[in-house]
Amino acid sequence: MDNPTTTLLENAEPESAASLLDGWMKAGWGKLTAGNILSALALLLVCLAAGRGLLRLADRLMSRSGMDGRMKSYALRGIKALLYILTALIVAGSLGVDVTSLIAVVSVFGLAVSLAVQDVLSNVAGGMVLLFSKPFTLGDYVSTGEGEGEVAEITLTHTKLDTPSGQRVMLPNSKLTAGQIVNYTVRGIRRADHTVAASYSDRPEAVRGACLKALGRTPNILPDPAPQVVLTAYGESSIEYHVRFWTKTEDYWDAHFRSLEEVHRAFAEDGVTMTYNHLNVHIVEDGAK
Repeated sequence: MDNPTTTLLENAEPESAASLLDGWMKAGWGKLTAGNILSALALLLVCLAAGRGLLRLADRLMSRSGMDGRMKSYALRGIKALLYILTALIVAGSLGVDVTSLIAVVSVFGLAVSLAVQDVLSNVAGGMVLLFSKPFTLGDYVSTGEGEGEVAEITLTHTKLDTPSGQRVMLPNSKLTAGQIVNYTVRGIRRADHTVAASYSDRPEAVRGACLKALGRTPNILPDPAPQVVLTAYGESSIEYHVRFWTKTEDYWDAHFRSLEEVHRAFAEDGVTMTYNHLNVHIVEDGAK
């Protein structure tokens, strides 16, 4: 069966068909009209297309800037959410909705939510700072005021460290960004420092020679920068020397402990006295009067 409206439009004169279509476009449902709805749909499609273009442009710019992958993903999600909100406001405004009141309601709601989750938001802000500034990356060994270990994971709210004792520590990003961060891995090499004590009766040249011999027998010590042995202080019962050498970060602990063993062995071989805190008591007998 033919549609009556279609039949009417086909049989009507051009002027009457145009007036009929114009009347349909002006037909209202409350404050809405068919024309307003169609224009709003067209505006919605235009905004969505423009939003996709802006997202592609932002993606391209972030890729060229060398931004971290996680940071790029978070930023694109935020931009996408913002574009959706702007699209909703624009379309609502074209339909005659009081956008000013809607923005006020959204602002009050956002303020209430932000006050309820302010600690989480501070951690998120800290995570953004960490991802932008990159004080460390995955696999780096870092020391912070909250703990130290190898970086296992970086999220927007927490950073996870694996400690040398096999524990996993979750540190809030807000505390990390507010404190000192020491990265032991970023340069690829690390310096070890030992303090050794020798007797006053041992010549500095002999002590220095024994220490350098010990370092020469220690594996994984880098020749450049060259190891150093320097006299640093005169103690109450001994002279203090600092032993310094460089090694690759991954070899640091092996060289650190092995060098201590070699220093003790070299001192024994060369007759250098490794002193320790002790008390000498001298008993003096009074002579006959």
